[in-house]
Parts: sequence; structure tokens; C-alpha cells
Amino acid sequence: MPVETSSLAAAARRWAGPLRAVGSPWGRFAVLVLLLAAGIAGAVLLEPQRLLTHGWPPGTSGTAAVVVFAVAYGVATVAFVPRPLLNAAAGALYGIHAGLPAAIAGTMLGAGLAFVLGRFLGRDALRPLLRGRLVLSADRQLSRHGFRSTLALRLFPGVPFAAANYAAAISRVRLLPFLAATGVGSAANTAAYVVAGSRAASPTSPVFLLAVGFIGVTGVAAAAVARRRRGAGVRRADRRATPPTGSA
Repeated sequence: MPVETSSLAAAARRWAGPLRAVGSPWGRFAVLVLLLAAGIAGAVLLEPQRLLTHGWPPGTSGTAAVVVFAVAYGVATVAFVPRPLLNAAAGALYGIHAGLPAAIAGTMLGAGLAFVLGRFLGRDALRPLLRGRLVLSADRQLSRHGFRSTLALRLFPGVPFAAANYAAAISRVRLLPFLAATGVGSAANTAAYVVAGSRAASPTSPVFLLAVGFIGVTGVAAAAVARRRRGAGVRRADRRATPPTGSA
């Protein structure tokens, strides 16, 4: 019995160092990087874009297939698979009535997974590295006005979905406002892609043209807003750099 106890104690001492390293902020961040790298590699190998041409694996149909697709959608967005591709695939595979709920559920699941992973595995390591006026300003906006700021990110088509998820995880925004704003802000753009995917076989149909037109208009509006904000930032910087009249 004493021999077994000493063996267990020796094993515990051997594993104490590695466990402390993994539990440290940078150890958890390394785990996050490995998980994301594995997810990205899996997405590259599985080629999710083939859903648009080859469909869902044979033998999967009905409600269960829609649920499985929504789960796969959520996991894929964590690995940076573009949501427009997944939304269009949802429409092409299941039509509007089943594809839209699947896409929205996948969006919420993916946002929640990325937020939780980023919050518990990456936040402690990355928050001390936040530098720069723009980065700190964005962090303050997300931390103080979580729902409003997340809603603005979701309504702005030019902001990558996964990047916004991990940025929110590093900030102090709470999970529930983040998810609520994600659901509200992503609904219209998600619906447009799902509708376009469901009518991709008839690209001259009014429904397809309206969906593509909505996507185009929101993209142009996002570019215009971004250009306006960039111009406003340059003007503010110029005013700060210009000395007041009459100064020595």
C-alpha cells in the first residue's frame, strides 16, 4: 500500500507541471489555436462548398438531417467557413421553410461556440495585449454597449462573422446580449442568402433577383458607411494634428 501511494504521488508530481502550463492563460490559448487549426484543416479536407453541387450525404433526410446540418453549420463557422456559402447551401438543400431555421440555428450555435471558446481559452492571454486607440475604442464599445455594438457588427455585412465572435469573446460583453443581437442582426442577411440558394436553379426568377439585389444593396451600403467613417477618422486626425490658430 505505501508503495502504491508513493507511485501515485510521483505520478502527480510528474503531471503537475504540464497541467499548470495548460491551465495558464497562454496554455489555454495554445489549446484554442490547436482546436481552430484542426477545425480549419477539417473544413479544407471536407470541402463544404461541395454541398452546393453534390448535396447532403445520401441517406440523410427529414427533420434529423436539418438538425444535423444546423449543428455542422455552427461548427463550420467556428472554423472560419464563410456563412454566405453555408446559408446558400441551406436554401439549396432544404428550401426556405426548413433552410432558414437551420441557418439561423447554425448561426446562433456557431456564435455561441466561438464566444465560449474565445472567452475561456483566449481572453486572459489576449486582453493584456490590446493596444492602439481604435482597438481600445472598439473594446470599450463592445464592453459597455454589448447588445447595441454587436447588433451593429451583425448589420454591417463587411465584418467577418468569426472575427466578430472572437472579438466579442475578448471584450467584456455578456453572452446573452451577444447572442440576442446576433440573432436579430443576422436574420435579414441570412434570409437573403437562403432565398438565393433556394432559387439558384432559376436565376432569372423574381425571388432570386430580389434576394441578390438585397445582398448587393447591403454590401454597397456597408462599403459607403465604412468609407464615410474612414474619412471622418482622417478628418479628426487632421484636426488634432493641426495646431490652433495663433499658437506659437
